[in-house]
Amino acid sequence: MVLFNRNLIISGAAGYFSGALGAQLYSLYDNNMIVNAIVALLSEYCVDIPFFAITFYIDNKYGHHDPITGKKNPAFSKQNIKNLVIAISVSEAFYAVTKIFSHYQFLHYTMQPYQAAMASSLIAWIVFIVLVNVIGKRSSYFTR
Repeated sequence: MVLFNRNLIISGAAGYFSGALGAQLYSLYDNNMIVNAIVALLSEYCVDIPFFAITFYIDNKYGHHDPITGKKNPAFSKQNIKNLVIAISVSEAFYAVTKIFSHYQFLHYTMQPYQAAMASSLIAWIVFIVLVNVIGKRSSYFTR
C-alpha cells in the first residue's frame, strides 16, 4: 500500500504542475473556461499516467512470486492487475469529473488559470486518493 500510494503521489505531483502549465498556456490562446479545464486535465494525464506506469512497473517488476517456490505466479499477477485497473478506473472517473467541475468554478471566481488548475487538482486528488484506497482495500489489492 505504501509503494502504491508513493507511486500515485510522485506521478500526481508531476501531473499537478503540467496541468497548471497547460491551463495557463491555453488561457493565452483562448478564454473558453470549460475547454481550459479539459486542457488542464489532459495535460495532467499526459504526464501522470506514464509516470505512474513507470514507477509502478519498477516497484513491482519482481513482486509477483510464490513465496514457497519462488517462481512467478501469473494467476496472482493477473488478479492483482485486474483489481488495480478497477480501483484506478473508478477513481479516475471521479477525479476527472471533480477536476473539471471545480476548475470551471474557480475560473468563474476570476482565479488565474494556473491557480484554478492547482486548486481543483488538490480537491480532486483528495477524492481520488480516498476512493482508490477504499476500492483497493475492498478488492483485496492491498493484501499481497
